[in-house]
Amino acid sequence: ISKIWQSEGLLGFYSAWRPTMSRNVPFVVTTFTSRDVLRNRILMYKQKQDEEGIALTPAENIGIGIASALMAGLITQPIDVIKTRMMTQAASKAVPYTSALDCASSILRTEGWRKLYSGFGQRSVYMCGLWGITFGLEPVISNYLDEMKAQ
Repeated sequence: ISKIWQSEGLLGFYSAWRPTMSRNVPFVVTTFTSRDVLRNRILMYKQKQDEEGIALTPAENIGIGIASALMAGLITQPIDVIKTRMMTQAASKAVPYTSALDCASSILRTEGWRKLYSGFGQRSVYMCGLWGITFGLEPVISNYLDEMKAQ
């Protein structure tokens, strides 16, 4: 920490904000967009089946969270790999990348496209758990808060 502070100052602690945001923004947009699409499709299906209580169950919301996280992960994993490579290049003895495009083309050229998905399984474990729980609990907590407000 002191080395970063001495060589780069306060801004040194924020050097990775651009790559991190370039992964996080598309991930969150994709997660919530796919959530809405999946949720609407399931509700339309339930309505066609004339099911009582057209609301989604907690299990359905958990499944939607897991599926949404997987879709977002598939789209953003290459960005995550590039971000991680660029953030860790300083600790390596390799020639540093000049840009994200240079990093991506180097990976494709020397390691193949599959390398852009390295770590996807590990990342999916926490993403699916996190978003499954989040989307599963959101309606339960919202309903509870609405009930508390009504009292």
